Amino acid sequence: MGAARTLPRRSDNLKVMVLGIRGIPDVPGGVETHAQNLYPRIADKGWKVEVVVRTPFVPKERRGLGPIRFRRIWCPRKRGLEAFVHSLLGVMYACVARPDLLHIHAVGPAIVTPLARLLGIRVVVTHHGLDYERAKWGAFARWVLRAGERAGMNYSNARIAVSAAIADHIRKRYSLEADLIHNGVVIRPPALSSTYVRSLGLVPQRYILQVSRIVPEKRQLDLIRAYRALQPTDWKLVLVGGVEADSFSSQVQAEAASAGVVMTGSLVGDTLHELYSHAGVFVLPSAHEGLPIAMLEALSYGLPVLASDIPANLEVGLEESQYFTLGDVVALSRALRGILDGSGIDRLISERSRLISRRYDWDRITDATLRVYERVAVHSRK
Repeated sequence: MGAARTLPRRSDNLKVMVLGIRGIPDVPGGVETHAQNLYPRIADKGWKVEVVVRTPFVPKERRGLGPIRFRRIWCPRKRGLEAFVHSLLGVMYACVARPDLLHIHAVGPAIVTPLARLLGIRVVVTHHGLDYERAKWGAFARWVLRAGERAGMNYSNARIAVSAAIADHIRKRYSLEADLIHNGVVIRPPALSSTYVRSLGLVPQRYILQVSRIVPEKRQLDLIRAYRALQPTDWKLVLVGGVEADSFSSQVQAEAASAGVVMTGSLVGDTLHELYSHAGVFVLPSAHEGLPIAMLEALSYGLPVLASDIPANLEVGLEESQYFTLGDVVALSRALRGILDGSGIDRLISERSRLISRRYDWDRITDATLRVYERVAVHSRK
């Protein structure tokens, strides 16, 4: 019997190339938040990390983030083409750069997995969610996303699922196993300042918060209508998220204006931290999630949370009273009334923060990801 093969050591200085994100740091998006927290930790473990970023989202003067190197590659700023073109160009660059492995995030970019394998590159794909279920996509885009999922799952050397529901989907649809590695959250002490909160005309602990892109599957209209039904005199509703030039965004803006809802646009950094710190309740009425990072962030601040009863939200494991039936505006309004009246969920900051810090710790997530990398990289060196 031969000697056991050891995993690559820190001194081996292996290189991972990252594809499928718009950019970091502070680029809005769940996958981007995931990457921003994961890859500095991967680099700290001794790996070389190169992130292939999209030119519209990262200034050309920014060449990296700490030890992480950026490779800026052009893409069209057009929905349906942006990710595909960037991923195709990115995998061609990977063919030249020859990383020890290519880590592709999300099922859309994963459509280039067979090409990467054909070019002799070992690939890890993280499945962040069933993106073809998002309402914004037309029939052709949904077909492409499904094709990306098939390609990524069937041709990658290893698969990562960010939730048990996604891992189960992969098992049932493709008869393949995936490593379950959740999204994580960074625990930060609450902001002491409320300057930005008050500049919006808000009173600390007296506003309802939702943080997400303004897109149909996030169901902002359900929340606005539930809020309007309450007719609260001393609470406000705050929607944080980028607005696009489409009919849904226009409808959200119109209904928000008529209901006195505050819309902030996309926020990152200290202003978003302040809004989380002083909110009275966080609501996620969405129809589609992979594993909801915004909800985890809200829980890390100790906020009461209400969420739709979709599988990804249920997986977080809130109390039964914190869930409502997807699309049921009356049930959402009733749940909000309980919190606004003080008869709902208590604010248990330390207990919730401890739970989230244990279950969704980025250091544990990094170690689990590196075990996948090492398993794949060993084969690449055989």
